[in-house]
Amino acid sequence: MNNGPAGHAARFTVRPNSETAGPAPMRTFLRTADGISIDSVYNPGAVVYDASAPPSRDLVFVVAHGFTGDVDRPHVRRVAAALARHGAVVTFSFRGHGASGGRSTVGDREVLDLAAAVGWARGLGHERVVTVGFSMGGSVVLRHAALHRGVDAVVSVSAPARWYYRGTASMRRLHWLVTRPVGRLVGRYGLRTRIHHRDWDPVPLSPVQSVPEIAPVPLLVVHGDRDGYFPLDHPRMLAAAAGDHGELWLEPGMGHAEHAATDDLLARIGNWAAAQAG
Repeated sequence: MNNGPAGHAARFTVRPNSETAGPAPMRTFLRTADGISIDSVYNPGAVVYDASAPPSRDLVFVVAHGFTGDVDRPHVRRVAAALARHGAVVTFSFRGHGASGGRSTVGDREVLDLAAAVGWARGLGHERVVTVGFSMGGSVVLRHAALHRGVDAVVSVSAPARWYYRGTASMRRLHWLVTRPVGRLVGRYGLRTRIHHRDWDPVPLSPVQSVPEIAPVPLLVVHGDRDGYFPLDHPRMLAAAAGDHGELWLEPGMGHAEHAATDDLLARIGNWAAAQAG
């Protein structure tokens, strides 16, 4: 692999893809600042757009998936296809997921993965970059915007506000998966996710602590009122921390993350980003 700077494309292949009517995407491995290879895909956007979603050639969405996702998962590709109606799209697999190297740190060093993807998007000539994250990825886009900056708008969907939450059955199962050796084996062989065995040291800045540092960059927090992982106090905490630079959408009937995001919601996110990002 190439030992170039973070965000450098080590190689790429052009592969056919039916997501858009435009040119075929590029696929590449990026190198993060700490040397992890990140499987990444660039979709230049659709040639034929929905009349309700005017195209923006300078706009690119960088999509950060949830825990156990990867760039080839159908729900990630569906999100990419929906956002490609509004601009170009970069998707990637976080460390420890799919074909990317390393092991998952469940939201800590993943900010370096996102930084590499954002750097690649900028290097491809896009003047406006919007990060869109789901669940774990939703926490990562918040921390990235606070720590690294360099984006024009941020969308966080189904994200936690604070760490170590165990108040739902889904989160108790996730903590078992991450903290127990047998859980990590299930993650590796059942979910294609390789999880680091070490605890956080130090504990990273939490999402709610990150949010005030994002201003004045526009922030959209999206959460379903039927989310089985994080109840509504999480998005409300994030929105309160954001103040005037943040916007909160509480979606009736929506569950958790990419699987629960309807085509209508993704279209509204695309329209919001195109209007807010510079």
